[in-house]
Amino acid sequence: IKLDMSGVSIIGEREQGQDVRTSNITAVIGLANIVKTSLGPQGLDKMLVDSIGDVTITNDGATILSQLEVEHPAAKVLVELANLQDKEVGDGTTSVVILAAELLKRANNLVKNKIHPTTVMAGYRLALK
Repeated sequence: IKLDMSGVSIIGEREQGQDVRTSNITAVIGLANIVKTSLGPQGLDKMLVDSIGDVTITNDGATILSQLEVEHPAAKVLVELANLQDKEVGDGTTSVVILAAELLKRANNLVKNKIHPTTVMAGYRLALK
């Protein structure tokens, strides 16, 4: 979106197709990479510093994700997914983020191999049964 000097949108540009898909997957994989190293018994702790300088050391995916200032829409959906997982189950936030990112990454590979996105989604729905 282009803005004039006052910050008002004057010409809107929309991304579509492969550009949007690539942007979404890059954002989601980036978020998954942040929490991936904290998973499991040999997972590493993360040191988070907030805007006022308070330090938090944790290996909990929900805590890590809640401290991030996520702006990308697809990454925000992933953070919400992790929050929902934390509220419903109380654990597994890191795993659900990594799993979702991997599913998106593999779906993108299928789409690049000329498999229609609706076919990929139908396959994922079938796998749920």
